[in-house]
Amino acid sequence: MPARLRTPETGTSKRRREPRGRTALAAATATALCATLALTLTGCSVDTVAPADARSAAASDTKAAEGDINNDAKSGAKGEQRRPVDCREAKCIALTFDAGPGKDTPKLLDILKEKQVPATFFLLGHKHVDRYPDVVRRIAAEGHEVANHTWTHRILTDIEPDEIRRELSRTQDAIERLTGRKPTLMRPPQGRTDDTVSEISRELGLSQVLWSVTAKDYSTTDSALIRKRTLDGADKDGIILLHDIYDGTVPAVPGIIDELKKRGFTFVTVPQLLAPAEPQPGTVYRP
Repeated sequence: MPARLRTPETGTSKRRREPRGRTALAAATATALCATLALTLTGCSVDTVAPADARSAAASDTKAAEGDINNDAKSGAKGEQRRPVDCREAKCIALTFDAGPGKDTPKLLDILKEKQVPATFFLLGHKHVDRYPDVVRRIAAEGHEVANHTWTHRILTDIEPDEIRRELSRTQDAIERLTGRKPTLMRPPQGRTDDTVSEISRELGLSQVLWSVTAKDYSTTDSALIRKRTLDGADKDGIILLHDIYDGTVPAVPGIIDELKKRGFTFVTVPQLLAPAEPQPGTVYRP
């Protein structure tokens, strides 16, 4: 699998298997509808939970509401301590990066450290986690959330359950060996998920995280355009999808951070965005 993935990110979709008991026309119509819905990130075969709804449900539990709303103010078990943030009150947004680490990730970590911004990294196993072990350790050590983006970026809705399990488990194990902690979050490649993926994620203790805005940085090296696309879609409780493996992305990050701070946003990791709720395995979260 090449280090640089040119696959467009879309949304949830059904497993590509002909439903029994339907006419060919009905099946084709359902498939076309699902594809259309996927492109608009409305989902198709699975329910999703918005961060605000997760927070509200947790806050209704008195014990949860009285707890530390920032999950011990840490992104990871060995992460740096961070100031608690209550996203029920603050204008929060989560910056996430897919398919790394890569050659530019150390520079990205320098930027995030300088600007005191936490992020969530959905790491790819093959040719990334196994190629940049020191960078993975640094991501965790500097308080960012380390998450799973599969081993080889296969579309999970297109493969068999045992293959799905291997794609996720192999990355889980590799990250645990490096950081001492298995991820609790995963992002399915292209955002494509279904009931089978959700069930296997639940078995492995993984919540699924989609997004609200993407700069489509896989399709351009224009940092100004990446910045504009990101800022145009940014909103409260948003989850920004970028990739730290493409040449135009990391140079766009300082401008994105500075402008969003001017607009009053507070940057958080995905678990911080959901707090006082804790991410539930198998659940699909999307703003």
